[in-house]
Amino acid sequence: MARRKTGNVLSEDVDEARKQIMVAAERVFQRYGVAKTTMDDIGREAGVSRPTVYRYFGDRDTLISALIERRARMLFVKARKFLLDQETFADQLVEGLIFLVDRGRKDPLVRILVSPEHMQMAEPLVGSSGLAARLTAEMWEPVIDRAVERGEVRPDLDKQKMAEWIALVQFILVGRLDFDRPDDPVHREMLRDFVLPAFLPSAVPAAERLT
Repeated sequence: MARRKTGNVLSEDVDEARKQIMVAAERVFQRYGVAKTTMDDIGREAGVSRPTVYRYFGDRDTLISALIERRARMLFVKARKFLLDQETFADQLVEGLIFLVDRGRKDPLVRILVSPEHMQMAEPLVGSSGLAARLTAEMWEPVIDRAVERGEVRPDLDKQKMAEWIALVQFILVGRLDFDRPDDPVHREMLRDFVLPAFLPSAVPAAERLT
């Protein structure tokens, strides 16, 4: 249970106070956009000073990264429920990617993870830290593990590289879905023809093709 709030602004509980600041930051990002929002803006929205915001988040990138994780995980909850309705790994991968990208590109924070136009901003946030690949792995590894057990996915694949590959596919899909309808069958055809085969047991590992 959260402790009482100090001055009716922030909770004395550190985790709860961080959450309050993140909620305030989300409102400001929605209002001004991620690039134009300052720590002063976030402090004013939260009803605290800028130094107080820095006390809970060492810098702006740390706060944005925390928000990306928060928003991404909220999306993952919905995506996992959606994936349960798909009978095969092929459908989970194809339909799941379109589901995640279509909804993620509409969220100003999750879009940092999946959108090419945010690459310059995203590099210090998700590139060097591996946040994009880590969150992608968090979403997809349980799905892939079950598919491996069912014999639908090659067991020799490196999970980290799989997550990196899926993250790259997401970048491509964002650009396509920004200009075409998510229900356009061409998206699904391309995923089934050029992405899905890399995961299937019938695929020949690159090392074997070179021998």
